[in-house]
Amino acid sequence: MSKAFWEDWGGPPVIAFGGNALLPDSGDPKAAERNAAAFAHAVVRLMPADTGLVLVHGNGPQVGNALLRSEAGAAEVHPSPLDVLVADTQGSIGYLLGRSLSNALSSEGRALEVATVVTQVVVDAGHPSMQNPTKPVGPFYWPDVGANLARERGWKMVDVPGRGMRRVVPSPPPEEIVEIGAVRALAASGRIVVTGGGGGIPVARHDGVLVGVEGVIDKDRTGSLVARLLDARGFVIFTEVGHASRSFGKPDEQPLLDLTIAEAQALLDAGEFPPGSMGPKIESCISYAKATGRTGVITSVEALEGALAGTDGTRVRP
Repeated sequence: MSKAFWEDWGGPPVIAFGGNALLPDSGDPKAAERNAAAFAHAVVRLMPADTGLVLVHGNGPQVGNALLRSEAGAAEVHPSPLDVLVADTQGSIGYLLGRSLSNALSSEGRALEVATVVTQVVVDAGHPSMQNPTKPVGPFYWPDVGANLARERGWKMVDVPGRGMRRVVPSPPPEEIVEIGAVRALAASGRIVVTGGGGGIPVARHDGVLVGVEGVIDKDRTGSLVARLLDARGFVIFTEVGHASRSFGKPDEQPLLDLTIAEAQALLDAGEFPPGSMGPKIESCISYAKATGRTGVITSVEALEGALAGTDGTRVRP
């Protein structure tokens, strides 16, 4: 069954899982637990028998909520910088996913360890993206509410088709995974490793030392970087939709199930995939496929059966 995703050779496979897919719009923590359990069972089903597996997760809603709490309590407690809030959500989401994965493994009679690695990711603090926020965080707002927040608080907002308006923050591209050696060793020993949470804690190197950067790294880009550094035998991005589409949300919407690198790049260049949602996923699969000669897959937990059978999911292949 896993042959549809993994090659027979290469390093441990890498899965990227979105924060939006974990936390529903309601913010209900019980619903988040149910989503984490469903995801964990899907991951366990996909695990190859001869190696570990690496999981990178997003944190868009969670870090946005943490940012709101930090700002709301600023009169009484000094607010935390964004890199520290990313670290906070790495711990909380890593705990939730780790517990769910351990339970799923136990239900399948598999005695494997799950290790969560708090991960720093090096970025360029002077990258142009620092002046052009694109990464959506926090809850969705009705358009009039979002417009008011933009005026009153100076937030930059984007309109997400069919969902509402959302705050965006800087999102520099990842350049280096500081703890990649530990991740490689843990995965090689057969463990499930949760790493690069929220895309990783953004840091920059200055005069030989690491310093925090105010931003949120896209988890798909970090997942692709991890997959390339580990020479992963497969790379799967789980998101809220079963597959990518041309003209998404429009009357002439067309599913995209199988794309070559060239076809995916042409659609990306034509603006078919928004920069704050499907764009980084397509871009990340392209980068992975180019570097490894293997196929990247985009799908949802609900569409997993179809993706395994080749009737759903989007494949980006060499």
